[in-house]
Amino acid sequence: MRLLHTKKLKLETPTGVRPYAILSHRWLADHEEISFQDLQHTQPIFPSNVQSKQGFTKFKRACEHAFRARLDYIWIDTCCIDKTSSAELSEAINSMYAWYRDSAVCYVYLHDVGSYEDPQFGFENAEWFQRGWTLQELIAPDNVYFFNKYWTRIGSKATFASILNEITHIRQDILLGNHRQCESSIAEKMSWAAGRKTQRIEDRAYSLMGLFGIHMPIIYGEGDKAFKRLQLEIMKSSDDQTIFAWHDSLAHPHSVRNRGLLASAPDVFMRASPVVAIDHSDFINILPGSRSPFRGLPRGYSILNDGIHITLPMKQVADGWLAVLRCKRQGQKLPYGIYLKERSGSDDFLR
Repeated sequence: MRLLHTKKLKLETPTGVRPYAILSHRWLADHEEISFQDLQHTQPIFPSNVQSKQGFTKFKRACEHAFRARLDYIWIDTCCIDKTSSAELSEAINSMYAWYRDSAVCYVYLHDVGSYEDPQFGFENAEWFQRGWTLQELIAPDNVYFFNKYWTRIGSKATFASILNEITHIRQDILLGNHRQCESSIAEKMSWAAGRKTQRIEDRAYSLMGLFGIHMPIIYGEGDKAFKRLQLEIMKSSDDQTIFAWHDSLAHPHSVRNRGLLASAPDVFMRASPVVAIDHSDFINILPGSRSPFRGLPRGYSILNDGIHITLPMKQVADGWLAVLRCKRQGQKLPYGIYLKERSGSDDFLR
C-alpha cells in the first residue's frame, strides 16, 4: 500500500503497519486532480501546472488536517494509485474496502456543502451521497469526519448517524459498527446501492465487492456483466436467498418479461422495509399444507454452465408458478415469492 507523507508530501511505502488518514471525496475531472505522475516531481515545491489544478487545494488541506492530527501518512485515491498500471488498479479496487476499514480516520470532503451563515447548508443534498463508492467509504471506517467546502469540520459519522440513516437508508447500527455487517441480508445491502451513480458502469459492481467480502478480476469494458459476475461470486459463499428478492418493473430500462434469477442492477432491490433471511427450520414450519415433503429441502444451490440449479417449494398459479424463497420482508409473516414460467419442452424456468 502506497501512502503519502503528510509533511514531506512524498509517496512512500512504509514498512510495517502505520496509522494513516484516508480521504473520501467526489472526483473532479481527471486532469484537475493531483495524480500519481504529478507527485514524481520534487516536493514540497510543486510546478505551477500542478499547483494550478482545482484539486491541489483539496490535496494540501487533507494533508494538513492529517498532519495536525499527528498522522504521518494519508491515502488519497487520486494520487496514491498508478492508474496507468491495470494490475495496480485491480489490486487497489479489490483492497480498497480493507484500506478504508483499517484507516485511523476518514476525512469526507463535501465540495458543495456550507455557506458563511450555515456551515452545514446543503448537507442532505451533497453529491457525495449519490456516489456508488460512498457506501464502502462510509461504512468501513470507524471514524469518519465530514468537512464542508471551506474545510470546516461539521460533524462525524456518530453525530450525524440519524440523518445519515435518512439519506442512505443504512441502519444506524450498521453505520456505527454496533453489529457485524454480515447480519444484513444480501438484498438489504443491495438496496443501499439503488440509484447510486458511478462514472463507469462496471464500478456499480466493483464498488460493492468489499461490502460482500468478494474479490474478483477488474475488467473494464464488460459493462453490465460485472454486476452478474458479482452476484455469482456472492452465491459461491452464501446460501442467502434474498439475492433473488428483487422486483424489476417493466418500466425499468433493463426489463424483459422472461429472464433468469439474477438482477440486472442494484436499482431493482427496493428500499422498503429490509428483506431478511428466514432460518431453514423456521422456513419449513411456515410452509402451508403438508410439511413432510419439505423436510429434505436442500438449503444451497449450484451454478452450472446451463444456469442456476436450485430446489424451491412451488405452487402452480394461472399460467405460471410461484416459487417460495427462504426470506421475507421485515415485519411480515409470509415468505417472499417470485413468479416463474416454464420453458416449453424443458424442465427449466424463467423469471
